[in-house]
Amino acid sequence: MEKNGKKAVVALSGGLDSSVAAFLLKQQGYDVIGLTGKMVNSPSADVVIENAKNVADALGIEHYVYDATVSFQKKVIDYFENYYQNGRTPNPCIMCNKFIKWGELFDFAIDALGADIYSTGHYANIIQNNGIFRLYPAADEHKDQLYFLYKLTQEHLKKTVFPLAKYTKAQVREIAEKYNLPTKSSKESQDICFIQKPLTAKKYLIEKFGIKRGDFVDILTDKKWGEHDGCYQYTIGQRKGIGIAAPYPLYVIKIDASKNIVYLGREEDNYRDNLQILDLNIVDPISENSSKEFDAMVKIRYNMSAKKAHVKLFDNFADIKFYEPVNSVTSGQAGVIYDLYDGHLIGGGVVA
Repeated sequence: MEKNGKKAVVALSGGLDSSVAAFLLKQQGYDVIGLTGKMVNSPSADVVIENAKNVADALGIEHYVYDATVSFQKKVIDYFENYYQNGRTPNPCIMCNKFIKWGELFDFAIDALGADIYSTGHYANIIQNNGIFRLYPAADEHKDQLYFLYKLTQEHLKKTVFPLAKYTKAQVREIAEKYNLPTKSSKESQDICFIQKPLTAKKYLIEKFGIKRGDFVDILTDKKWGEHDGCYQYTIGQRKGIGIAAPYPLYVIKIDASKNIVYLGREEDNYRDNLQILDLNIVDPISENSSKEFDAMVKIRYNMSAKKAHVKLFDNFADIKFYEPVNSVTSGQAGVIYDLYDGHLIGGGVVA
């Protein structure tokens, strides 16, 4: 195909999605360059770089490696550890997107490599209307990743392309198989990228913080149910792994990190209809300017269905009141706001 004269830099992770994104852009005539961020100094990070280079070689494109280890440690790993230490539940992928993928890598792609567009393997769809760029759900509703992109800005969206927007995951794998890409058989990982098997997030945190004995306390009666090995090992709504025999299932309802207390209760104690999100970022300026108070669909974790809520926007936070109570409102997770009618991303923040 003839070159369209534009340069596309693709954040190549060495996985299936980003490799097919690069392939599709090359098919469209872009001068494609692969860019891989080195996030940590470890053998697994070297494997990521090697896999990405194999993809670039197979596609016949240039490949650059950007050392992001310093900022990744500070902005993602330290944040992850600090949140758990303070009784909150972090979302490291969102921070990585903000500070690394659409931070240092994006800037390097545009400023140093001269990219006209920047691309990743995310499942999301950007539509421009009258100079405003909006993020809409991708075709594959099971893979839609708007939740992780709420910190992006109009400046990012102007130069970002998501080639997988119109494809399902199955179709993406079919493309990789048809064109014999090195990632055609790669397995999907849901793990935290800087925690390598056999280490789990819990084991990682225990190694980091050690055993810190504290009490399990009933949220309603203040009765002591038993003891735990550190409040950082728990998250709101958790049921499994509590290890207490009780006449009814116990859930983590609240965490007081300063006192190392984990409050437990019944399932009905785990529901709320209002919350506040902090550090607010509005992706869609039209929504922000049209009204500071409106109904919308809201998610407070990635794997839930969005629920209808009434939203009040303030300068740097938003008050959210759900029409029906939701469970496991978890401090530290993202609260993400979607348009009530067409599902496009309005913005989001961090659950207080």
